[in-house]
Amino acid sequence: MPTVRGCNLPDDLLYDVENNIWFQEIGDGNVRIGMTSVAAAMAGQLVAVTPKRVGRSVKAGRSCATIESGKWVGPAKSAAGGEVVEINDAIVNQPDIANDDPYGAGWLVVLKPDDWDAVKPTLTPGADIAGPYEAKMAADGFEGCEAT
Repeated sequence: MPTVRGCNLPDDLLYDVENNIWFQEIGDGNVRIGMTSVAAAMAGQLVAVTPKRVGRSVKAGRSCATIESGKWVGPAKSAAGGEVVEINDAIVNQPDIANDDPYGAGWLVVLKPDDWDAVKPTLTPGADIAGPYEAKMAADGFEGCEAT
């Protein structure tokens, strides 16, 4: 698993580096979406996560959930558009699980993407993630996950 500035970035995922979001193909044409350890560290302790409801559509580049911490409120932007087919009830009830386990229990939604074949090549594979994330952290002035 690549680690950049103390932030774990599993190599079996696809990443939207600019928006600190990961995607995982789950085998039925759907994708699971979550925030990276970088996003969780930058936001601080999460106090609320409000995913779009099942059946709602998400436009590409728009929010699939709203994330709130003590110092930040904002959207979790999905590079893929589509229909929300499942939400993570656990993260709604205990938002800080995304701080502790962003790639496991802390996922946000499952999306049935409209045009995954067009979106997938725009994402960075986990095996290639270290360089792009190092550059983003440097540009953002983010010291790393252990510094927060």
